[in-house]
Amino acid sequence: MYARRRHVYFAMMGTCLALFVLAWGVVRIWSVPAAVGMCVVAMVIPPLAAMVANRRGPEDRWWDDPSGDPKSDEWWDELDGRKRPR
Repeated sequence: MYARRRHVYFAMMGTCLALFVLAWGVVRIWSVPAAVGMCVVAMVIPPLAAMVANRRGPEDRWWDDPSGDPKSDEWWDELDGRKRPR
């Protein structure tokens, strides 16, 4: 799943760069408002790409999941004030 999110992220960022370059390299010759509109769309893509790339998948380990090391899990549970049933 991580590879898929990474590919989607790079595709979105590539689209962003292509829109920006095409807007001011090609489209501005015919229509400056269209070029500005393309840049506005390109401006919205990076935050969306960051959300896609950082989304937690169902198989991703989360911060409070057990690590698998019983000593470490016991230590962190003690710090958090939790007692895990044995």
